[in-house]
Amino acid sequence: MESLSLLQLNKRIASLVMTPATANVWVTAELSDVAVRGGHCYMELLQKDPASGATVAKARAAIWANQFAYIRSDFYAATGQDFRTGLKVMVRASVSMHPVYGMSLVINAVNPDYTMGDILRRRNEMLARLKQEGILDLNRSLELTEPPLRVAVISAEGAAGYGDFMNQLTANPLRLRFTTTLFPAVMQGEKAAATIISALEKIAMQQGKWDCVVIIRGGGATSDLLGFEDYNLASHVAQFPLPVIVGIGHERDVTILDYVACVRVKTPTAAAEWLIAQGKDALDRLELLGQQIVSAAREHLSGCKEQLGMLEGRLPSLATAMVDRASSRLDRYTLALQQTASRHLAPKTARLDALQSSLRVITEALLQRRMARLDALAQMLDALSPQATLRRGYSITRAGGKVVTSAEDIPAGTVLTTTLASGEIISVKQ
Repeated sequence: MESLSLLQLNKRIASLVMTPATANVWVTAELSDVAVRGGHCYMELLQKDPASGATVAKARAAIWANQFAYIRSDFYAATGQDFRTGLKVMVRASVSMHPVYGMSLVINAVNPDYTMGDILRRRNEMLARLKQEGILDLNRSLELTEPPLRVAVISAEGAAGYGDFMNQLTANPLRLRFTTTLFPAVMQGEKAAATIISALEKIAMQQGKWDCVVIIRGGGATSDLLGFEDYNLASHVAQFPLPVIVGIGHERDVTILDYVACVRVKTPTAAAEWLIAQGKDALDRLELLGQQIVSAAREHLSGCKEQLGMLEGRLPSLATAMVDRASSRLDRYTLALQQTASRHLAPKTARLDALQSSLRVITEALLQRRMARLDALAQMLDALSPQATLRRGYSITRAGGKVVTSAEDIPAGTVLTTTLASGEIISVKQ
């Protein structure tokens, strides 16, 4: 069976498409993925359905370096704009079929009168509406918590951009600890706006848990970002009660969210770097504050040492002066005390003298009465004493030191001691 090589097929296709009918044809399209490399300008040309906005045609195109410089200069002079994604342009192009790189359009002229594309026009209309409603700058005016460490993330689960963001955040050299939760959403196509709004509503229900919201998506074709060009989504972001950080696509990519969010960064990785930078700024401020505290403390201590040195020099003389002043006050107080005591003690002394004379008389009379009573008591005591009884002829007999009151209680042979008024008699009971 006869077959063609791929090169032969591509050459046959080139002979069919590269004809006068496809050369220097004026084409209207919308620019996407515009990039300048090596002096050449590469892009995609899009055509969309007016009703649904879906892409119905797409073609790669290029302006070679030998013509790009003056085409670009003329276009900028006429429109005030550079070639960029979103512009709707009219270009003169020829079909080119390369055996390796495939089919593309080579642009050799641009009509500068065909200006703004539908994307940019719709975006400007939405921005004007947001401004008219007074909500364009609401989110941009919010103040971020310093530093924002509790981050609600809206991204596609498993997306490379989300992975880059988390890797950058968790491996930060400052070892800042971020708390993050992913609120999954579709990040391209027709469902993007609705799912991102749904994620925002979930975050709003627990907004006390978060310091900010990060909406991130990795790079891709600019046409994939059309899902973000939505008024309802822009309105939700503009009015969201927490600061929103947007990092969508590449540096060249712009969506309406970049105009309404509190912070716009280039990429998901840049969003993580921005959060880490906020943490670093907070640490730097703390370090500076600590240095200022140390400096203020040192200055205060230095002043105290200087003051202490001065006081140490003055202390001996101050002590002497204080002692002298205290001694002088003591002398004055002593003199005053003596004068006061003399005034108060004189009448008291006279009264004491009078009381002393009265006391002597009273005391002598009292003593005499007491002495007389004592004499009477002594006479009575003497009359009642055992010795007086013995003098009257009685005696006391003891056995073993105990007084004998009954002879029957004393056994025979017991030694008895009889006490008389004068002397004692020792006897033995028979």
